[in-house]
Amino acid sequence: MNPFVLATLLSSLGLGTALTFASSHWLMAWMGLEINTLAIIPLMTQHHHPRAVEATTKYFLTQATAAAMILFASTTNAWMTGEWNIQQLSHPVAATTAFMALALKVGLAPVHFWLPEVIQGLDLPTGLLLSTWQKLAPFALILQVAPFADPSILTFLGIMSTLVGGWGGLNQTQLRKILAYSSIAHLGWMVLILQFAPPMTLLALLTYILMTASAFLTFNTTRSTSISVLATTWAKAPALVALASLVLLSLGGLPPLTGFMPKWLILQELTKQGLPLTATVAALTALLSLYFYLRLCYAMSLTTSPNTLPTTAPWRMTTTQSFFPLSVATTGALALLPLTPAVSALVTP
Repeated sequence: MNPFVLATLLSSLGLGTALTFASSHWLMAWMGLEINTLAIIPLMTQHHHPRAVEATTKYFLTQATAAAMILFASTTNAWMTGEWNIQQLSHPVAATTAFMALALKVGLAPVHFWLPEVIQGLDLPTGLLLSTWQKLAPFALILQVAPFADPSILTFLGIMSTLVGGWGGLNQTQLRKILAYSSIAHLGWMVLILQFAPPMTLLALLTYILMTASAFLTFNTTRSTSISVLATTWAKAPALVALASLVLLSLGGLPPLTGFMPKWLILQELTKQGLPLTATVAALTALLSLYFYLRLCYAMSLTTSPNTLPTTAPWRMTTTQSFFPLSVATTGALALLPLTPAVSALVTP
């Protein structure tokens, strides 16, 4: 892609997100979301492949549906209450419709069906953009809309997403689909705690972005798209594979890695709020996700692929890509647990 076109599209992505962040009026927020959607579509179709075109079409249709629902909810609220302000979403029908539209935008279960299919059809860098940056603008609105939504809907969406994210990834062999289901499960944890401690939702989103960025960049560096290809990567970059295994365990939420921090604080807060059953179900669904992360770790670091000789590394050209983003994301994904006391003081209500 032409560098000037790429720069224009990426700056449009930034503009759309910033516009949604800064707006208090529903129409401005909606406009930011639309700019975001329209800017990422050419990036998704830059490789003229039938799968990429199909994924882009699915993505466009779901995002257009969600945008129409947001417009409908905000118009209904303005009609009923005379308010266009995002903070004044007092009508229950409008609040529920807006929240479900935003859930569709980010891919929460049970409106998650587009997400694995779309990410599977894209290349890894665009998949990374879709899994991380494209979640920011909708989450800015979700944080503002959540106080007006029905708490039982939030709990249902949270538990459903952690379950679907765990179950859906169990029988996958494609890495992008596994990361998509991992995304759904993490979104469930964020929504589960949203009604009690919104700063914890932001903490979970930030750690999720760090860990997912590290996983996507690792797979992009080793050119891996499926478990069978992943099994050959130890010969190409043994140190990277060792770190990638730890990043996957961090995504699963194992101590002493960064991914343990949000899960620990969320379970603690749920128990404090008198919801031990919800906390138990969430912790058990995390085990489902942990299984497929362990499966990837096993394939990567504990098996010898039949099509790679143990004595010779596969021939390859020297890479020209920068390792700086990968090293920053990996460090963040592995080493931030000691900051938990400081973070806990900031996010605990």
